[in-house]
Amino acid sequence: MAQLKQASVRKLVVGEVVSTKMQKTIVVKVDRKKAHPLYQRVVKSTKKFYAQDDNNSARVGDVVRLEETRPLSKLKRWRLVEIIRRSALAPEVGEENQAAS
Repeated sequence: MAQLKQASVRKLVVGEVVSTKMQKTIVVKVDRKKAHPLYQRVVKSTKKFYAQDDNNSARVGDVVRLEETRPLSKLKRWRLVEIIRRSALAPEVGEENQAAS
């Protein structure tokens, strides 16, 4: 009897873009809140993930969803799936050119 391979479920995380200074790469900050095992106080921990952004569409302040993928470079193991919420702080690409003229 042949065993069917089950498709692996890739991890998803939601976080805020903190840097877009590299080409096709974004840095995303993911905050996690968890109760302390002994004291039951809520402890906040933060982790940064490097993610592939092929279209350079994400901007600083955007809330994005990342999906785990194969290693793409020394630090990149995630890729951008979708932009959940755009930041109101960063101007649109077209608006930057109009302001300069």
